[in-house]
Amino acid sequence: MEIAQETKLAKPLKTELLDPVQFTSLLCRYRAMPNRRVATRQLHLTGRHMSEFKSEFLKVLSERGFVHQISDPQGLDELCAKETVTAYIGFDCTAPSLHAGSLVTIMMLYWFQQTGHRPIALMGSGTTRVGDPTGKDESRKVLSDETIEENKAGIRKVFEKLLTFGDGPTDALMMDNADWLLKLNYMEFLRDIGRHFSVNQMIQRDSVKLRLEREQHLSFLEFNYMLLQGYDFLEIYQQTGCRLQMGGSDQWSNILSGVDLIRRKESKEAFALTAPLLTTSSGAKMGKTAAGAVWLNEEQLSAYDYWQYWRNTEDADVEKFLKLFTILPLDEISRLAALDGAGINEAKKVLATEATAMIHGREKAEAAAETARKAFEEGQSAEGLPTVEVASADLEAGLGVLNAFVTAGLCASNGDVRRNIKGGAVKINDKGEQDANRQLTPADVTEDGIIKLSLGKKKHVLLKPV
Repeated sequence: MEIAQETKLAKPLKTELLDPVQFTSLLCRYRAMPNRRVATRQLHLTGRHMSEFKSEFLKVLSERGFVHQISDPQGLDELCAKETVTAYIGFDCTAPSLHAGSLVTIMMLYWFQQTGHRPIALMGSGTTRVGDPTGKDESRKVLSDETIEENKAGIRKVFEKLLTFGDGPTDALMMDNADWLLKLNYMEFLRDIGRHFSVNQMIQRDSVKLRLEREQHLSFLEFNYMLLQGYDFLEIYQQTGCRLQMGGSDQWSNILSGVDLIRRKESKEAFALTAPLLTTSSGAKMGKTAAGAVWLNEEQLSAYDYWQYWRNTEDADVEKFLKLFTILPLDEISRLAALDGAGINEAKKVLATEATAMIHGREKAEAAAETARKAFEEGQSAEGLPTVEVASADLEAGLGVLNAFVTAGLCASNGDVRRNIKGGAVKINDKGEQDANRQLTPADVTEDGIIKLSLGKKKHVLLKPV
């Protein structure tokens, strides 16, 4: 069962959805809260609720696996069914590119627009200056204003590929919370906004609680993040009429702070909707590999490497990822998911190509698929493989195989290379390599002017002397 939550106890508890143990626990937590008027109620969003959605938006999201929590499922469903709704998701500018772990929420904005609504991509260059403690056990590194602006320019690119921007009723907007957060008067903010937040509730957040229990530093700066995100929702509502904020499930309490603030300040119901935080079937964090993050911008990760990430999807995740990260019809996804044996590899290739096309375009996706086919099925060096330049002088002096595989991004560390050598996964120019002390020299350069490094059957990089 999935969890839904309301920000006030305006309606009687639907105890038929809770077993006695759950109800008793809930009642005890409610009675213990210092401010019952703003107490939250958590109910489980069952499959029955999902099947009853009338709006196209929530039908699509529930069928494809995007829905984790909704503050008021019926209310949001009715709103989306009868009018054009505005919703936003915020993205802090902590890196020059978003990564594959952000794709779930990005796709939520995509489907929101495709089903007739207006999405807002909120650039968090203001909140980036504070740092969200959610999911972190140490303080975020403080970035310069120049770095934040550079990161902002980088992460805008993905939205321009997936959303249609303009002045129409369903055209997407791009906003930046620095436009209002950097202008705040501190005393006015405390008086008008801060008084609506309970410290008692804030310190119960998992991210805060964990840091305090471990006696790890939590700055007052980070502690204010919930207030700022709540204020974002209020500000965007006042500017655009936005009634819905979406995000990952780790943002639930932050989003609810904005829902409650709008209710208190504007006497208007706003809504929260979160998606599940994904891990692979083996428990690995979505969008992470041994070599690092799976970046969405080609400047940080080539289209080929991006294609390879999806091609390497675990068998058990193929159907789930096809639903979340492609726009293929559900009946076609069901057909692909039903394939077994060698057929599942074909389904993975479809996933890789379609997911890559969403981010890098159809031409680059198909080029990546063709490069992989040549490299893996025909045994060619394949010119389209990722290429890393190395100084000719380094080769002449002798480039250690450990250093080479780390430099190429095939392994995360020298120890990782050694483990793969022992496991028989390391190849140089398609020949297995068992010597961890091996030195690459100009003699290893092929007639094509490259050295082909391979990790297993699917990961290849070309070293090019310059």
